[in-house]
Amino acid sequence: MRLHPTVNLSIVKFLGFEQIFKNSLTGLPIGGGKGGSDFDPKGKSDGEVMRFCQSFMTELQRHIGLDIDVPAGDIGVGCREIGFLYGQYRRLRGAERGILTGKGLSYGGSLARTEATGFGLLYYTKALLAANNETLDGKKIKVSGSGNVAIYAIQKATELGATVVTASDSNGFVYDPNGIDYKVIQQIKEVERGRIKDYADRVSTAEYHEGSVWDFDADYDIALPCATQNEIDADQADRVIKNGATVVASGANMPCTPAAVTAFSKANVLLGPAKAANAGGVAVSALEMSQNSERLSWTFEEVDNRLKDIMQNIFDESQAAAEEYGLGKNYLAGANIAGFNKVADAMLAQGVI
Repeated sequence: MRLHPTVNLSIVKFLGFEQIFKNSLTGLPIGGGKGGSDFDPKGKSDGEVMRFCQSFMTELQRHIGLDIDVPAGDIGVGCREIGFLYGQYRRLRGAERGILTGKGLSYGGSLARTEATGFGLLYYTKALLAANNETLDGKKIKVSGSGNVAIYAIQKATELGATVVTASDSNGFVYDPNGIDYKVIQQIKEVERGRIKDYADRVSTAEYHEGSVWDFDADYDIALPCATQNEIDADQADRVIKNGATVVASGANMPCTPAAVTAFSKANVLLGPAKAANAGGVAVSALEMSQNSERLSWTFEEVDNRLKDIMQNIFDESQAAAEEYGLGKNYLAGANIAGFNKVADAMLAQGVI
């Protein structure tokens, strides 16, 4: 589910369509869908957000269920919103812990769910680089966004030996050639619910600029767009190429316009598509559902290890499909083919044509 002022029927349809094939790639028994509202939680008090979530769930609970649809969070839907939504569902229908994912640990959530999309993005990127005889060690990375995906992508990239030089929000971005400190971003965005410009006030080596981070020239090797759809257009893609990036892996859902994808393809930039690269979040949502069904709670390491395996398998299947159809290193086409084939095979096997 997404809570953002840009939400409309068209966006929900394209996200839902993509979600089907993303979920297929995980290899887990989940379908795919999308929903949300143009309500904007940014700038609202906890009470205002709670009242909206309660009203939203009062209607939504008629349409979801453990074996029908199990919502998870997207943009604007974090642990706070999930908690309010679950609380209202529980009042109306009773305690069914598997009905939402991304829950707090005190009421059925999974360890590593918060970190899953960002960590998974780096596990996928690591696999992509390994297939091309490269590693993350010593690489410079430009990241957009400063929400859940970006924060934990920055953390995992740093742990794997890379230096992340940017982070952004809807107003502007910060640049720090010495490396972004994810803990400072986490404090500002998750605890204080502040703006990214506050980072430059706290870290002396950082500078703040208004506008898109993709309009800013810097030296980097890898681009990780983690903000929103269509954030990199053709002109910005040309700038990414000019800046020397050789890999673009999508932390957001379809962050590159079709023209940008074409530009990257012509320049032989390796592109990790969203349905593959950011599937870690939904994968751990499915693992959270499994834990709820078993009435168990797995350790962080156990969930993280399963996530690593899932992201490696997603890359391997995408690579194999691209090679099978003579598409070389077109991992976008490989992911599309691998995801579609699983869905098509299931439909044909069940007599649906």
